[in-house]
Amino acid sequence: MKKYFSAFLLFTFFLSACGAFTPVASAPVSSATAAAESESTLTVEETPHAGSRLPVGADALRGTRILIWHPWYGVEANLFDSLVQEFNKKNEWGIAVTAEGQTTFSNLYENVNAALPTENKPNAAIALTEQALAWRDQRAIIDLTPYAEDPLYGIDAGDIPAVFLNQDEIGGARFALPAQRDARLLLWNETWAGELGFDSPPAAPEDFSQQACRAHGAMTKDDSPQNDFAGGWLTDLDPMTAYAWLLAFEGGVLEGNDYRFLTPNNIEAFTFVRQLSEQGCAWQADENPAEALANRQALIVTASLSSLPETARAFAAAGNADTWRAAPFPGGALALYGSSYVLFDSSAEKELAAWLFVRWLLEAKQDARFVEATHLFPMRAATLDLLGDYQKTHPQWSQALNLIPQGEMQPQLASWRNVKVVLGDGFTHMYRVNLPSGQVPAILAQMETLARELGR
Repeated sequence: MKKYFSAFLLFTFFLSACGAFTPVASAPVSSATAAAESESTLTVEETPHAGSRLPVGADALRGTRILIWHPWYGVEANLFDSLVQEFNKKNEWGIAVTAEGQTTFSNLYENVNAALPTENKPNAAIALTEQALAWRDQRAIIDLTPYAEDPLYGIDAGDIPAVFLNQDEIGGARFALPAQRDARLLLWNETWAGELGFDSPPAAPEDFSQQACRAHGAMTKDDSPQNDFAGGWLTDLDPMTAYAWLLAFEGGVLEGNDYRFLTPNNIEAFTFVRQLSEQGCAWQADENPAEALANRQALIVTASLSSLPETARAFAAAGNADTWRAAPFPGGALALYGSSYVLFDSSAEKELAAWLFVRWLLEAKQDARFVEATHLFPMRAATLDLLGDYQKTHPQWSQALNLIPQGEMQPQLASWRNVKVVLGDGFTHMYRVNLPSGQVPAILAQMETLARELGR
């Protein structure tokens, strides 16, 4: 496998994202959308701006003020504020954007719900896709298809990966556009694995078990009895880690449009991870995963893409020159998740103004600044032209880029907002009570019952 992503390789799979943005009748309809759908009744003289099918001309945008809410604080919030200031200063339409931070995704969701019936609601927000789906069900957000496909104001989405785009599209209606995408990954100590007799990350569950158990065995044979419990996989109880393990065994959480946890594949997945613990090949502790990997307390840890810089710093702090890699879960499983841009129903002028700001944020220059600040995936292939130095200094990030084509979406249901908590709680409960692996079906049955109740 190449160490760094070539621009040509990335371009070939990003091209697979090409596709039409086709609206459907059931999508939320705004004033701009309704006008766009009835464009056949308009004459050329009635079109407000030549080249556009939207009922708003550039002159009408001048002085338009929009409010956008975001979930960030700290570095991300500071970056976003600077981008807002730059857009306000340079945009050709005279649009004025005001940004307000809501601190967390949960706070943003609750505050948006409270604001929707009022005149103080935002015109746009950066939200989790399952949150956006809840607002879609309320017909509070607009279908972005007319904007995305507009000849003048549209977006060229041909270099955005299909798996990113498809998360925000149902039945041909685009309810959002991807803002950020993260993933759960295996971080694997390549140097230590080589000393144990392995030359590649675990590609199958059996490989994972063999490597983790051999690392644990090495701990029991050294001169320090204090570490006899460690060595294999440092167990991570994040809900998306649990989801990734289900995907690794070709399982999942859906059967049709209903939740289904009690399946043979899911039983096999959770039984596998519980047996790792029973064999001592997976362990739990209040250890920092990055430090555990850097200190050779764990051969494998699971972490998010955004944690890669922390891991690199941990290796530097430990004075450890080992090589470590980013890899998918066994079976090539990669669980993708993240936030998206949504636009709320308002006037045609404010909707278009919000769209133009979002479109600008997705340009390569701004996208590159997000990557450097957050260490998440770029949204566009063109962004990599601006990230050459970043790729060279972040090799594990480049390795993760190669995995995007095999990434899998989350369930496209608003209830996933609560059901993923059930998944995480059930996974955590198995370890908290030290559940025997033979009891896995019982816990999955309980999770399924609760998930179906939440999904109604």
